Amino acid sequence: MSQSDTINHKDFRTFFYTQTLDHFNYRPDSYTTFQQRFIINFNYWGGANTSSPIFVYLGAEEALDRDLDLIGFLPDNAPRFNALMVYIEHRYYGKSIPFASRKEALKNASTLGYFNSAQAIADYAAVLLHIKKKYHAHKSPVIVVGGSYGGMLASWFRLKYPHIALGALASSAPILYFDDIAPQVGYYSIVTKDFKETSESCYETVRKSWNEIDEVASRPDGLSVLSKKFKTCNKLKKSFDLKDYLDSIYADAAQYNEPPTYPVCTLCGGIDGVPDGTDVLGKIFAGVVAYMGDKSCYDLDEFNLLTDETFLGWKWQTCSEIVMPIGHGHKDTMFPTAPFNLTSFTNTCKDLFGVQPQPHWVTTYYGGRDLKLILHRFGSNIIFSNGLRDPYSSGGVLENISESVVAVSTVNGSHCLDILPAKKSDPEWLVMQRKTEVNIIEGWLTNYYHDLAVFKDQTRRA
Repeated sequence: MSQSDTINHKDFRTFFYTQTLDHFNYRPDSYTTFQQRFIINFNYWGGANTSSPIFVYLGAEEALDRDLDLIGFLPDNAPRFNALMVYIEHRYYGKSIPFASRKEALKNASTLGYFNSAQAIADYAAVLLHIKKKYHAHKSPVIVVGGSYGGMLASWFRLKYPHIALGALASSAPILYFDDIAPQVGYYSIVTKDFKETSESCYETVRKSWNEIDEVASRPDGLSVLSKKFKTCNKLKKSFDLKDYLDSIYADAAQYNEPPTYPVCTLCGGIDGVPDGTDVLGKIFAGVVAYMGDKSCYDLDEFNLLTDETFLGWKWQTCSEIVMPIGHGHKDTMFPTAPFNLTSFTNTCKDLFGVQPQPHWVTTYYGGRDLKLILHRFGSNIIFSNGLRDPYSSGGVLENISESVVAVSTVNGSHCLDILPAKKSDPEWLVMQRKTEVNIIEGWLTNYYHDLAVFKDQTRRA
C-alpha cells in the first residue's frame, strides 16, 4: 500500500497568505492584496532547522481541493525524505480570488489583467519564502512539482527562481507547444495514433463518421435525426456542436488513457462491439455510451461549461498568453482538416474578453526555441516527464538537455500519470519511471547537502 492510499484529510492544515495583487508594478492599485490559499502536511517533516526538504505542488487551472487526493507524488515520497508537503493554489482559482469575489475578478479585462503565469509563479515565490521564514526552514531545499500547465509552471519556476527551488519535476508539460516550435497537428496526430494502435476498425469508423454526420445534417430534418440518434439534451442547431463534442471525447480518452482501464480501449470496445449491420453513426454513439456512461441524454456542452471556473479561467489564460496553436492537419489525423487559425482565434478572444492574444509572449519571457543550446549550460535540476501516448507529449521535452535537465518518458504513459498516486496494479514501466524520477531528485538533494556542508565549513574558516 502506498502512502497516498492512507491519506487522512485531518493531516492537512489550510492557511491563507496575504498576497500582493501585482508583483511588477508600483502604481497604488498594485498594492491591493488578496488571500491566497495554501495547504501544508507536517506529518513527515524533519522539522525546523533540520534542512529537511520541502516538496511543493504548484496548483494549476483549478481549485486546490481535488489535488490533495489526486497528486500522489508528494505523499508517496515525503516519508522517505522527511519532507514537508506544501500545496499552493493558483490565483483566480478556488479560494484564491482577488477583488473579493469571482464575479468581480472575472468581470472584465481590467480585473483579469492580473491573471497570468508570471504573477502566479511570483505568488509561489512569495508564499515559499514566507513558509521558510515562519518555520525556520531557511536551508531546506525546495522541490516543486506540477502537471500539464502546472508542469510548465514548475519548470519555469526553477528557471526564474533558482534561489528558491532546488529542482523541478515537470510532468506532461508541453512547454514547446508555443510559437510554432512544435507541429500544430502534433496533439491530434497522437490521439489518432492511440486509436489506430488500439483498434484499426475503431479508427476507421471514427475517420468515416465526420462525413456521415455532415451528410445527415444536410438533409431537411437532418439535425433532428442526429439529435435523436445521439440523445442530445438539447436539439442540435448545427452539426459542428456534435462534432466538437465527439472531438472532445476522443481527445479526453487519449489524453487520460491510463491503466488499468485504458479509456481508449473502453471507447473502441463500444464502437467495435455493436451488432453486425449497425451503421457508422450507430457505432459512434455506442462508443459515446461506453465512454460517457448510459445516460438519459448527453449534454454537448459538457466539455465547454461556461459556469465552470476552470473552463472560464483557462479560456482567459489561453486568450491572453497561453496560446497553443493546436489544429487538425490534412490526412495527418482521423479528424476532419481544421488547421489552427490565429485570425479566427484572435477574433473569438476579442469578442469574449476584448483582448488581443500574445502568441509570442511565452517564448519571449520563458524561452523555448533552441532549448538544448540555451539550457544545456544555463539550466539545471529539471525533470521533464512524459507518457508518449499523451497527446501533449508532442509539445514536451523528450530528450535530455544536460546531465541534470533530463527527459524521462514511457512509451505507454498518459497525461500526468507519473505524479498520480502509486497503486499495486501499476505496470512495471510506470513503477520504473517514478523510481527514476525519485533517484534523480535524491541525487539533487545529496549534492545540495554536500554543498551546504562545504560552504558552511568555508564560512566558518573565513
